[in-house]
Amino acid sequence: MTSPVVRVAPETGFREIVALLTDYDITGVPVVDAEGRPLGVVSEADLLRTLAAQEDPGALLPAPEAAPPPGPGGAVTAADLMTGQPVCTTPGTSVVAAARLMSRHGLKRLPVLDEEGRVIGMVSRGDLLRVFLREDRVIRREIVEEVLGRVEGVSPAEVGVEVDQGRVVLSGTVPELHLVPIVLNLCRSVDGVVSVTDRLEAGGAAAPVG
Repeated sequence: MTSPVVRVAPETGFREIVALLTDYDITGVPVVDAEGRPLGVVSEADLLRTLAAQEDPGALLPAPEAAPPPGPGGAVTAADLMTGQPVCTTPGTSVVAAARLMSRHGLKRLPVLDEEGRVIGMVSRGDLLRVFLREDRVIRREIVEEVLGRVEGVSPAEVGVEVDQGRVVLSGTVPELHLVPIVLNLCRSVDGVVSVTDRLEAGGAAAPVG
């Protein structure tokens, strides 16, 4: 995630939001209350809807009906622009789970909340994709030192781990067949892993390909 996060209050004006997105090269900001809890998100798309609603006598297309109405005095604020009830995540959420949330809801970004429900960061599609830039040697070390050691009965010394461009190949032996899918799933959950090829043997017999 990106932290500290750029955020705005409900009363923040249209031009100030545009300036923040431009200055920080971001595509959206969370709208928070006085305690830092999320009320909504304002994105570039929300801003463009307001811009598209401006009068243009020479336009060939009518203004969109969904444009937010201006507030008192003609001002357009974050409260007018934002998409309410934002989908949020937490620091402990896996990259896969965050990606599924974005995909399911058609989102480009997610506010990240602490244990008290306050916004502490933002995670974007780009942030999630950057995990696939992890070096192969780093991925391999995590699998050998952390993943394999978590499975009771599995010896890291008995499992070969090869990593090339995020593609993992596992070979060697595990004591029992039922441990194979456990090892495979744990390896797939490692950040930066693109795929896992199973060449493990269980109890001396080749395990089914996972």
